[in-house]
Amino acid sequence: MQTETIIPVKTRNKAIFIIGVLFFIFGFVTWINSVLIPYFKLVCDLNTGQAMLVAFAFYISYFIMAIPASFLLKKTGFKNGMVLGLMIIAAGALLFIPAAVNRTYMLFLLGLFIQATGLTILQTASNPYVTIMGPIESAAKRISIMGICNKIAGAIAPLVLIHSLTKNPDEIDQLQLQLPGLSLQEQTVILNELSSRLIVPYIIIALVLVGLGLMIRMTRLPEVKPPDEDFSGEGIKNNKTSIFQFPFLLLGAITIFCSTSVEVLVVDSIINYGQYMGLSFREAKFFASYTLLIMVISYLTGIIVIPRFIRQQRVLQLSAITGLVLCVLAILISGKASVWLICLLGLSNALLWPSIWPLAIDGLGRFTEKGSALLIMGIIGGAITPLLYGYISDRVDPQQAYWIMVPCYIFILFFAVKGHRIGKISGLKPRLKAVHAPGKAAE
Repeated sequence: MQTETIIPVKTRNKAIFIIGVLFFIFGFVTWINSVLIPYFKLVCDLNTGQAMLVAFAFYISYFIMAIPASFLLKKTGFKNGMVLGLMIIAAGALLFIPAAVNRTYMLFLLGLFIQATGLTILQTASNPYVTIMGPIESAAKRISIMGICNKIAGAIAPLVLIHSLTKNPDEIDQLQLQLPGLSLQEQTVILNELSSRLIVPYIIIALVLVGLGLMIRMTRLPEVKPPDEDFSGEGIKNNKTSIFQFPFLLLGAITIFCSTSVEVLVVDSIINYGQYMGLSFREAKFFASYTLLIMVISYLTGIIVIPRFIRQQRVLQLSAITGLVLCVLAILISGKASVWLICLLGLSNALLWPSIWPLAIDGLGRFTEKGSALLIMGIIGGAITPLLYGYISDRVDPQQAYWIMVPCYIFILFFAVKGHRIGKISGLKPRLKAVHAPGKAAE
């Protein structure tokens, strides 16, 4: 079993607050894509499949950079890794300036890739940090707290960005009607001006990120380390030599792929889907925020009930079943009701990540950093599945394209019922390992 890290209460609360701020940044930078997708679709004259490259460019970075990030963290430690990650995100945000000036879609995508590279470092450091800084049985509860910070930022981000990019609530709808009747030269002038509006918001984002990085650099965070050996319980050593000898970890990475697929797809596609179902952009733009706020409600529920009233693996089972039912109903029902059913998937999707992560990482011991990197690589689901959804949407329709989420929920259910136990020794009490904040004794 994973060891429990003992940290003074005050120090732990301080660390949770700082990590919570980081997760707020994760949410703001990540879920702002739900507005960038339809915005780039208009500004750069894209179809749905091309617009979904926003999600692909962003989440493919997690797969490519996760292993390098784990090696980097071995050298820098969690704290310095977090600072470096924030600086890289800021660099990616600044790349939006020349991209917006020239209205160059590929440069926008490169900027998103670089931002996600910084987020990969942050995620690889912060997720195991939160997981092992206390009892493994309540890890889902701590991650749920981080999820609230993430999703509140995600709910705010699209509304803040679209407010800063538009002159009135109906401007995008008006432009979509007017542009086809204008000359190519007139269209170019209007779209160039729209593109340039991204400059100021992303300069502000870059400055905030740099400021936060400097703040963390000057803050003392507790040292949290996984055990040096792989113990499954009292006196029982696993003697593993590779992360590929942990079947539950490999299955967990696939499950992370599935959970990220459904979570990202719902938020990033719902504005476009709302328009497909007949809603105006003015009305549809709120559904990404609605979804993320619904996820916050689910997170709050998780904080209350896990693990006092229900185990995290049971929560994962219920989430998978609920998601499967809502997804199928959304495909079978038309109109605004279908859009709301997709939105309600936020209830199911919120507790997937917090429940999967501790089940997949429990028992890795000295392989925790590498195991964390492998799980982070599973975030590639957020790159591949939206791209596949966009391809099917352009050739069939956006509603039927949601069938790709069904096998994802089925696999999540398998992991929740059986997969997380495969290759894991259970029924033994975890060892304790005391880790104190620098210069401070345990309270």
